[in-house]
Amino acid sequence: MTSPPPLGSSTASHVAETVAVIGAGSIGIAWAVVFASAGVRVQMFETAAGVREGALGEVESMLNDLSRAGLLAEPVADVLPRVTMTPTLDAAVEGAGFVQECVIEDIEVKRGLFAELDRLTDRRVVLASSTSTIIASLFAEDLPGRERCLVVHPANPPYFLRVAEVVPAPFTSADAIAKATELLTRVDITPIVLHREIEGFVFNRLQGAVLREAYCLVRDGVISPVDVDTLVREGLGLRWSVIGPFTTSELNTRGGLRRHAEVIGPVYARIGVERGSDDPWTTETIEHVASVIEQRLPHPTWEENVHERDRAMIRLASLLRHFDNPLATPKPITTSLM
Repeated sequence: MTSPPPLGSSTASHVAETVAVIGAGSIGIAWAVVFASAGVRVQMFETAAGVREGALGEVESMLNDLSRAGLLAEPVADVLPRVTMTPTLDAAVEGAGFVQECVIEDIEVKRGLFAELDRLTDRRVVLASSTSTIIASLFAEDLPGRERCLVVHPANPPYFLRVAEVVPAPFTSADAIAKATELLTRVDITPIVLHREIEGFVFNRLQGAVLREAYCLVRDGVISPVDVDTLVREGLGLRWSVIGPFTTSELNTRGGLRRHAEVIGPVYARIGVERGSDDPWTTETIEHVASVIEQRLPHPTWEENVHERDRAMIRLASLLRHFDNPLATPKPITTSLM
């Protein structure tokens, strides 16, 4: 496992381009940092006066944090001028080749905003939403330029978690998908293109599955909330940061995913029924997943791949050994009486 490169250090050629970021909340700020760090000009717009006034300061603060951590390829003084706050929506999209919407999770708000964006921009400009759960069909289906609309949902925060889901609607053009994935790649974000729309997309469905079980376990008196966080932080989270859940299953059991599904699958099926979900893994799905994962493993034998996993996790443990995480261990609450 290697350390992530500084933002903006991708070897891909950076075409001079401007992106409009609509909304200056936490996701809008994060996108501005990602785009500007990769050499892209950013024109922001925000309707709330207080948020608008503090936005550039938030961008500068995050750039400084990234720079101090060695995660910025250029001096902050070179990156910050690429971000401007515009007075109107019209000004924000003027000359922009791509629009990233970052407003609240409200279908009606998005429907109205995308209607305005569709009216104000050239049909060649991609209109992308940062929504975490709402499919594009619900807010863009009736637009004249609906073929350039889609969802680009980033893992949060995207300047650190460099992956984003690209979720096209049935009406989204192949050109719009290509433009979105090309831009993401240029700014050091790995694009994951979903095959079809689905509420919540994939990132939040996976996260939601863990949270559903975690809440049930706490509710049923099995474990404390703090201990759930500790198990994920010190166990599942660390392992999944090196290899995902499918590769974990492949390497945890001699015989790989097929053997894992044979031994553990029935247990997970019973747990699912206990939680009201009778949705066991099918033989066809197991075979498909196993074949795909096996083809992507770096070594020909199970033992070699296990050793590669262990070496990567040892390097990760070494990096984290002296890392002081103030959120990891809750500190006692102290009070003073006046």
